[in-house]
Amino acid sequence: TLDLTCRRAPCFAKFAEMEEMVKMEAEINEVQLLLLSVTIGSTLQFYFIGEKCEILQDMNRHLEAILKEKRDLRKRLIKQRCQESLPVEATYHKSIVELLTEAVTFIEKLESHLQSVRSIPQIPHMMNNMDTTLSKTEVLMIELEELTEQILKWEELQKEVYSN
Repeated sequence: TLDLTCRRAPCFAKFAEMEEMVKMEAEINEVQLLLLSVTIGSTLQFYFIGEKCEILQDMNRHLEAILKEKRDLRKRLIKQRCQESLPVEATYHKSIVELLTEAVTFIEKLESHLQSVRSIPQIPHMMNNMDTTLSKTEVLMIELEELTEQILKWEELQKEVYSN
């Protein structure tokens, strides 16, 4: 009977409606937040894609310029240069010939010059070797002089023995 007599009070009905509205607003806010995050994500994705696209276009332009330079350089290298002449005034022809002669001589001797330059760090070691060799040579000279003196003495002794 209590349950039958219990009617819903209007304040509790209003409270239930308010609770229902709060739940709906929370769901709406949640959906809006999800929608906003998806929108921001896609916007950022498009921004970064656009930035990457610009970088790729810059790289493409750079590579095209390199290829163009490569083609021009290849054309210049293939083209024969021996039929072209340098525009030199007649008064300088003699000097040019002398200069070319010296350049050819220098190029011929370049390897020996480079070898000399490479050997510069080894000079102290070579000097030590030369000092050692000089000392050994001096010792051999002294020994040779002593041996020569002994031979001369022996020769004189032999002459005396044969003369007697």
